[in-house]
Formats: sequence, C-alpha cells, structure tokens
Amino acid sequence: MGQADAIRLDGIFGGVLGSLFGQIPYGVLTFGSYEIYKSILLQQTKTIFNLREGTDGSSKVKTTPAIVILVYAIAALGGDLTGSVWLCPSEVVKQQVQAGMYDSTWDAIESIWLTKGVSGFYTGYLSAISRDVPFRMFQLTTFEVAKNLALQWKEERAEDGTEGLELSSLEAAICGAAAGTLAAALTSPLDRIKTLLMTNGDIYGGSVVACASQIVHDEGWQGLLIQGMLPRVTYIAPTVMIFFVVYEFMQQQLLKQEQESNRGG
Repeated sequence: MGQADAIRLDGIFGGVLGSLFGQIPYGVLTFGSYEIYKSILLQQTKTIFNLREGTDGSSKVKTTPAIVILVYAIAALGGDLTGSVWLCPSEVVKQQVQAGMYDSTWDAIESIWLTKGVSGFYTGYLSAISRDVPFRMFQLTTFEVAKNLALQWKEERAEDGTEGLELSSLEAAICGAAAGTLAAALTSPLDRIKTLLMTNGDIYGGSVVACASQIVHDEGWQGLLIQGMLPRVTYIAPTVMIFFVVYEFMQQQLLKQEQESNRGG
C-alpha cells in the first residue's frame, strides 16, 4: 500500500474510534432506559386505571391504544434524551477528528476540555436532538405498534388460543422496516435542516426556523419536505430493520433465561 492510499484510508476511517466509543454506549443508554421508562409508565398507567375501577365497583377499564401509544412515545423521548447526554460529546469529537483538526480522539478530547470545558462537548446539542428525538419517537412507537398488531394477529389465529407468542425474525424484520421507513421519511426535513446548518449556517440564517424559511423561499415546500427523503429512507430503513431483528431476538433470549431462572428458583 502506497503513502497516498494510506492517507486516503486514514481520512475515510478517521474518527472511527470516537464513533464506536459514542454509538455503543449511546445505544445501551437509549434502549436500556427506554425499556425502563416504558415499563414504569405502563405499570403506572395500569395502576391509575385500576384505582379508578375500584372506587365505584364498575367493570375493569382497559388501557386504550391511544394511551399505550403515548406511553411508547414518552418513553422513546426519555430514552433518546438519556442517550444524547453521551452521544453529543462523542459526535463533536468524531466530527473534529474526521475534519483533520486533531490527530486522534484523545487529542480532541483533551483540547476541547482545556479550551472550552464541558460546554465544548455539547456544541450543536439542540439542533442534534431536534432531529434525533422525533426520529426515535417515530421509530420506537411505530415498531411497538406494529409488533403488538402482529402478535394480536397471531394470537387470534392460534388454534389453541395460545397467548405470549413471539415475533419471528421475518415478522421483526417487517415491523423494523416499517418503523425505519416511517421515522426516516417523517424526519427527513429535520435532517436536511440540520445538515445545512452544520455546513452553511451563515447562509441559512443560523436557526432551524430561519433555515426552513429559506428552503421554502428558494425551493418551495417540496424542497423542504421531499428533497433528500429517498436516499435517507434507503439508507436508514434496512439498518433499522436489521437492528430490530437482533434487538427482538436478544429480548426473547433474555426473557427465556429469566423464566428458566425463576422456575429453577
């Protein structure tokens, strides 16, 4: 390999360590906290309805689908905000290393800390979560709803009325693809605004509202709502699909281990 090739590869893979250092803990924090928030909120919702039921002796009140969907959305919001506390610093470090501002991840961390302190790691935080939080809310809520519908369909068609069925890998893939497609499509305008602000912030007014107004003025509503949607969906939908296949499989395995442990105890 020649020196030119080495330089090109260094440019391509610059910041990979920072990216892995950010994405892995971010995923653990986001989805781990999401499951915790979801469990707590669903339990509290059931408790509230049960308390209402007990006051007048009326028949049991079931949680409505709308409330469950709201719980998923709130839990997803909380999960992504929790993960963003870790993700934003890692993204700042990664982008600056990839831009050639520093020779290594650790050099970037040291320099940012010494020159700007903690706030330096959260540059662009609000613009990042303005895109990422809605995406996560659409993604997780869509997946949970699709999963519930699929399981309900399977239970209704089970000959022995079996409950507690699981998604197959194919079913998880379909639900994941739906979640990725919808989330990517609905947040495409936010993604384009974020990209333009990061690359040409001065031209586009420096704020989300100003940038959106400028796009509509120059390109019309189609430029804001449609431009860049297809590439974003094409990239994101398959990755989300694969993620949820693995995510659902791991959840099923952990649940089986927990059930076996409880039976053994």
